[in-house]
Amino acid sequence: MPSSPKPHHHGRPSPPSPRRSTMLIVSCCLLVGFSGFVLGLIAILGPSRGCSAAEPRLLRVSWGGEGRDGGGGLLVRDGEKVLRRRKVKGFVGIQTGFGSVGRRRSLRRTWMPSDREKFQRLEEDTGLVFRFVIGRTNDGAKMMELKKEVGQYDDFLLLDVEEEYSKLPSKTLAFFKAAYALYDAEFYVKADDDIYLRPDRLSLLLTKERSHSQTYIGCMKKGPVFTDPKLKWYEPLGYLLGKEYFFHAYGPIYALSAEVVASLVALRNNRC
Repeated sequence: MPSSPKPHHHGRPSPPSPRRSTMLIVSCCLLVGFSGFVLGLIAILGPSRGCSAAEPRLLRVSWGGEGRDGGGGLLVRDGEKVLRRRKVKGFVGIQTGFGSVGRRRSLRRTWMPSDREKFQRLEEDTGLVFRFVIGRTNDGAKMMELKKEVGQYDDFLLLDVEEEYSKLPSKTLAFFKAAYALYDAEFYVKADDDIYLRPDRLSLLLTKERSHSQTYIGCMKKGPVFTDPKLKWYEPLGYLLGKEYFFHAYGPIYALSAEVVASLVALRNNRC
């Protein structure tokens, strides 16, 4: 009697054993973990792109070297390093103080980007440079907070002058001298930190051709001299001024052409 045919089984891969699957999963986990460790190590040891631990740099302005007229010119020193001038359309110095953290935060949330790439793009598109301008203080806690803000945003011009309300004229003069020595600009703009600015319109305004090289752009006013000691703006020497102040510049923002600022710089005087 013929033997019955043996059944033929088609070849099928046998399912992986539980031990092999476990080893595969463990290997993948180790690979992912090692990759994360390497990336973390690179992030720690590599160059930082976030907050800088550098001290706030106080810029000192002094005379020396060769100026435009062949005599001594202004030099801006960052420590022992002499900084060179940079060509721009305009330099905008936003005057601020240690108690104006909230104002600076508002500006960075509106027209002055806090993101460094967007901030750089704004300056490139308008041809303008924007910096918060602030002096120094003997209060160590305030300087420490300023150091953190400088490291985070890097949008400050720090002057080696005392930051005090009664000394704002001296700070303003120091600002124009530092700005003139740092930047070869067509205009230098002084602005307060409580304004909403349109950088695009300011750039267009400064681009317009003008017949006179000594130009002031801003508001002008005159008003009575207060001779009553009870009033806030009492003038002890009011009798020397007369009944009215002379017609003068004022306002939260104004611009001076390079030739006007050069005449201020040429005074070689640090006090107003």
